[in-house]
Amino acid sequence: MTPLLAETSAVLASVITAVIVFAATVALLKIYDRLRLKDAENQAKEILGRAERDAVNRIKEAELEIKEKSLTEKAASDRELSKARDELRERERILDKRHETIEQQGEDLRKQERIVESNQRRLAEKIEDLNQKNEELARLLETQRNTLHALSGLNREEATRRLLTLLEDELSAETGSIILKHEKRMQEVCESKSREMLLTALQRFAAAHTAESTTSTVDIPSDEMKGRIIGREGRNIRAFEKATGVDVIIDDTPGVVIVSGFDPVRREIARQSLNKLIADGRIHPSRIEELVGETQQEIEAFIQRKGEEAAQEVDVHGMHPKILYMLGRLHFRTSYSQNVLRHSIEVAFVTGLLAEMIGLDGDLGRRAGLLHDIGKAADHELEGGHPKIGADLLKRHNEGPEVVHAALGHHDEIVVEHPYTMLVATADACSASRPGARRETLERYIKRMEELESIASSFGGVEQAFAIQAGRELRVIASSKDTDDAKAAKLARDIAKAFEEQLTYPGEIKVTVVREARFTELAR
Repeated sequence: MTPLLAETSAVLASVITAVIVFAATVALLKIYDRLRLKDAENQAKEILGRAERDAVNRIKEAELEIKEKSLTEKAASDRELSKARDELRERERILDKRHETIEQQGEDLRKQERIVESNQRRLAEKIEDLNQKNEELARLLETQRNTLHALSGLNREEATRRLLTLLEDELSAETGSIILKHEKRMQEVCESKSREMLLTALQRFAAAHTAESTTSTVDIPSDEMKGRIIGREGRNIRAFEKATGVDVIIDDTPGVVIVSGFDPVRREIARQSLNKLIADGRIHPSRIEELVGETQQEIEAFIQRKGEEAAQEVDVHGMHPKILYMLGRLHFRTSYSQNVLRHSIEVAFVTGLLAEMIGLDGDLGRRAGLLHDIGKAADHELEGGHPKIGADLLKRHNEGPEVVHAALGHHDEIVVEHPYTMLVATADACSASRPGARRETLERYIKRMEELESIASSFGGVEQAFAIQAGRELRVIASSKDTDDAKAAKLARDIAKAFEEQLTYPGEIKVTVVREARFTELAR
């Protein structure tokens, strides 16, 4: 075999082999497609089967839900129907009951109508009988009147005149007694009302019970400072007294220098100036004049501010600056240890409250009360008492006649022309005499409380005694073992009798005895 032939045979064999392989591949692909188609058909059948089963199940579940909902709605409708039937029966029962009630009321009404008709008949018979009796009585009265005229010899006019005269005399006597009775009653009512108003006003204004006071002593760190204050040949102390207008007293009392003067404002300026000099340490005439001038300006501003604060506190406006300044000066003035400015503010409040209670102007009452002691700010500089000085000062600065008259007459030295003067005088007396306002009154007040409690505690069976209501009432705690109701009543009477015999007091004291039994047990 030639090489060419052999090569051709090999190519043909390769081609034949490739054809056979291609044909086998095609055959295998067809077989694979057929198998895959068959598997897809089987899967489709399974999916359709599951879908049919799910649809059947869903249909069954829907049918069950529909049946359950229908049963639930039927039960609800049955309940509503039953409820409606019950309500209908209840309404029928109520209507039946109302119908029976209406029938009963109708029957009662018919009975009452019959009773009213019967009463009307009887009343008509009585009226007719009464008319007959009245006619008969009129005839008898006329007969008796004619007989009386014949016996007395007086005609009708003369008898009427004498009878009226007699009645007028009797009525005059009765009228006098009635007037006296009502005057006494009105006096008691007025006194009660006035006490009530005064107590209410004092209770509504709760003032402090501690009285402020000014001091005229200056503490020094050592006795060496006394020599520096005096200065060489006394030039420092003379310069200080000349600049301040007060007297400086330096004696053997250790650690204290006394400032003396009639003017409380000057005394305060001197006290503060001396404190500043001691703190500064530079004490010589030029420094003294400089510090005194500064302190005087500070005090003047302080006084003006105090007056404005007082007017604002009592809600009084429109006052002259000079009046406000004089009002502020009262801060440094005391009367029996009671600060005059605080006293004036208290009187202003009480006067305003009293004025409002009796229908007067409360603002005007507060203004009159605040300025009633304004004269005390200048009574050491001018001649005359503080009422006259204050009235002149207020009149010069265009205050109203009520305010001027209140300042002039609050001590009952003139005839009262305005009601505000009486109110200011009342408030002034209450402020000055209330417990704790002044030192002497406070001591006497405390002593009275102690006397009340000690007298009550001296009786047998008394455990504790408490004086309350400013000494107007005493509460006594009695022993429940040693005291019964009868003994407690006797104890209250004996204590009240002892107060009457041993003490002197205004008004009355109420004694209340309390007897209490307590029993205590512990639960463990």
